Amino acid sequence: MSQRVYVSGVGMIPFAKPGTSASYDQMGATASRLALADAGIAYDDIEQAYVGYVYGDSTAGQKALYQVGMSGIPIVNVNNNCSTGSTALFLARQAIASGAAECVLVLGFEQMSPGALGSIFQDRPSPFDAFDEVTEKLVGMSQIPLALRYFGGAGLSHMQKYGTPLESFAKIRAKASRHAANNPLALFKQVVTPEDVMSSTMIWPGVMTKLMACPPTCGAAAAVLVSEAFAKKHGLNTQVYIAGQSMTTDKPSTFDSEDMMKVVGYDMSKEAATKVYAQTGIGPDDLDVIELHDCFAHNELITYEALGLCPEGGAAKFIDDGDNTYGGKVVTNPSGGLLSKGHPLGATGLAQCFELTQQLRGNAGDRQVAGARIALQHNLGLGGACVVTMYRQS
Repeated sequence: MSQRVYVSGVGMIPFAKPGTSASYDQMGATASRLALADAGIAYDDIEQAYVGYVYGDSTAGQKALYQVGMSGIPIVNVNNNCSTGSTALFLARQAIASGAAECVLVLGFEQMSPGALGSIFQDRPSPFDAFDEVTEKLVGMSQIPLALRYFGGAGLSHMQKYGTPLESFAKIRAKASRHAANNPLALFKQVVTPEDVMSSTMIWPGVMTKLMACPPTCGAAAAVLVSEAFAKKHGLNTQVYIAGQSMTTDKPSTFDSEDMMKVVGYDMSKEAATKVYAQTGIGPDDLDVIELHDCFAHNELITYEALGLCPEGGAAKFIDDGDNTYGGKVVTNPSGGLLSKGHPLGATGLAQCFELTQQLRGNAGDRQVAGARIALQHNLGLGGACVVTMYRQS
């Protein structure tokens, strides 16, 4: 795979609470049109499309894209839990890098329902059976919704292992709110303090408050990926390219280590990041900006360490030193992240791509990271899959 892959167009709509958004197909069509317009091409120029969503019927991707055009191209529907959007991006990049296509549309959307995530099909084995079994053994708390048990348990593991205070997670959520205040596409723009986060409803005493969890969200985002030859032929934007990318899934350590941080993908994240650093020759100290998977403040904290941004056990100090925000070592989630921007599952990976593309173009407005040239994207889905993508400014 030797062809360089450029992100020539991105599009995203404002995220919204369940029940207040347009339908998934309308959101998807709008985001696609925005990405095509940003790239300066027509739908007829697209050779393949990869469409990600979690909660939807089969071929929902066709339903959305048929509103944009019906050119007969391959449309591949993708579902990989919360890493769905970046999995679609992974497939699209492979198609171009391998020479199978020169211009590919990647779309992610989600029309969600209020409340905590849960299984849809109750008449068959759950993909989370093994995760639930080890989680029950390690933390119990079966009265709490599954996602909160997983990530709250991971945070608790970090607290017990390294003495991390609950306030560290509150500081992450407060940082997310400050960043989101400058993002017109974010769902929650109200700035909150660590004290506000600590005083919000306690979901798991001593482990998690309500504001430390991301909300169910509706939305859509899209990207147009092209080869260098296609970009030159059509005079397209080549400011941003994908320098490296890796996708990982679970290994035995997820369940055998008896560590909730590994149950929620710590090893997947570490391995994917390590592979991308090796591919690109770029290390964590070289990064300017990161969009990482902060479905819970707890996951952002442990991901700092998985990505090598700080030593294992060093996340609390990393936060206290302000190294995760403007003026520090690397700006994490300038968009506000999943905690404040929102988390429409299938769209999240493409929303991260949108933000980092704007950052490397210098088009991020009041949330612009000064001099941003190298960016990293981390998108995680339990069950499981993790995709890490390195972007560079040309």
